[in-house]
Order: sequence, then C-alpha cells, then structure tokens
Amino acid sequence: MIDRPVLAIIILLLAWPAYGADTRAPGPPPLSKVMLVIFENTDFDEAIKRPFFSALAGKGALLTDYHAVAHPSQPNYIALIAGDTLGVRSNKPVNLDARHLGDLLDEVGKSWAVYAEGYPGNCFLGETSGQYVRKHVPFLSFRSVQEDPALCARIKNASALDQDAAAGKLPAFSLYVPDLVSGGHDSGVGHADTWMAEAFGPRIADPRFMKDLLLVVTFDEGSTRKDNRVLTLLIGDSVAPGAVSAKRYDHYSLLRTIQLGMGLRGLGRRDEKAAPISGVWR
Repeated sequence: MIDRPVLAIIILLLAWPAYGADTRAPGPPPLSKVMLVIFENTDFDEAIKRPFFSALAGKGALLTDYHAVAHPSQPNYIALIAGDTLGVRSNKPVNLDARHLGDLLDEVGKSWAVYAEGYPGNCFLGETSGQYVRKHVPFLSFRSVQEDPALCARIKNASALDQDAAAGKLPAFSLYVPDLVSGGHDSGVGHADTWMAEAFGPRIADPRFMKDLLLVVTFDEGSTRKDNRVLTLLIGDSVAPGAVSAKRYDHYSLLRTIQLGMGLRGLGRRDEKAAPISGVWR
C-alpha cells in the first residue's frame, strides 16, 4: 500500500505536463510569404499619429509595446536577420562570418530576396550610392552573401519588386529597404508616411499582391534613447483586422515569429529565447 505523501508526489508528477506546460498564447500560424518594410529613426508616438500608418493599424494588427534593440541603425538590421547584434555597434561596414535568416531559408528550400531603393546592383559593397546606404541592407554584411554571386544576386533594386510580383515570383521572405528619403531618415516620418501610402497603398489594396503574404511594417530604432519603442504593424489575411497587442516584443520576437511561421530552425542566439508574436492572428 502506498503512503499518502508518496501518492501525492506521484499524482503531482503525473500531472506535471499540465502544470509545467507553456501557457502563453500560441504563436503564428503557418506563413507562406513574409515581406518586411523598415523605416527609420522614429518613436512610436510620432509614427502612430501619421494618417496612413494609423489607417494600416485598423486594417491589420498594431503592436503597442514593440522595441528596437540598439542604437544606431545597423545593429538593429543585423539583429533582425541574425538573432543578435553580433558585436556591431556602429554604422560602419562590417564583414561577418555568421549564420543568418537567409541560411535558414536555404536549408528548407525557401527563397529570399532584398528589394533596396537605389541599389546599384552587381553586389555593390560601397557604403553609399546616392540615397542608398549599405548599412540598411543587412544581408550584405555577411561574407557568405558577399562571396557567393548567386546569393548576392538576391539583393535587387526595388524596381524589381512589381516585376517579380506580376510573375508570381515573390520570395518566401523579402526585405524592402526604402532609401534615405523614402524611409524618413533624411526627410522625417511625415514624408515616410506619405511615401508608404503612395508606394504600398495600391499594393496592399491588390489581392493578387497580398495573397498569402504577411506584410510587416516596422522602424529600425526610435529617435531617442528613452525606451526605443517603435511602431510595428502586421497586415495580411493571417492577421485579425484591428487587433492590438500590448505585450512587449522586440526585433528578436519578430525574427522568432518568422522562424516559427515558416518552419525554420533558430539561430541559437537571442532569437530562440524571444517570445513569438501572439494574440493577433485569425
């Protein structure tokens, strides 16, 4: 006959999966395609006031406590695809030997590309070209991309986007990089909002463009060092229209969401400890 204290311990151990299970809200649904558009250097409170960004919040999901992870710009871009800033602390060009989101996508046969405004092509590694800046194209910071012409060819001028979309060739993951004016870096968030309305308003309204696509709009960093809270919006059929989440997320959370939604492994860095975005999905 089993003593009562022993029996109690056995019952507790048998029930452990229920008590110890992760009770957080579920993460993302399966994601076929994700496009990330990144704007520049604006605090949440300033960005959400703008008419088009505000309208997009009503169409999709608004994350009210989403944070960038560093200053200045470049470490945030690195974090978004590498799960860590990898020691990058400035906007100076870097050449990194490390795995990144592109490697994870390649492992499972999923495509990826960058559409960068003003990009000269031909694996251009210079710091600037007109209003284009390399620091905003994080894939070019990795030697694996720099040294492989096939991978480097996935960095495209933004003019290729509509052609790829019309041909049904939007990649599984894409990063759209506005130039210094379009993205608000040299022009302010008001201009960025107007540009977004003109450049992406028609695309968002086009069901062919948006089919199976999760469009993510975020900012690389805030304009101050107060708390680095930035506007982040999710638009697409997988998102509950008008959803609002007040949970704290950051760039690592967004990367983790993409990884889980697309069936990818983690990178073994801060991405794997980050909570995926939840509570805003259909």
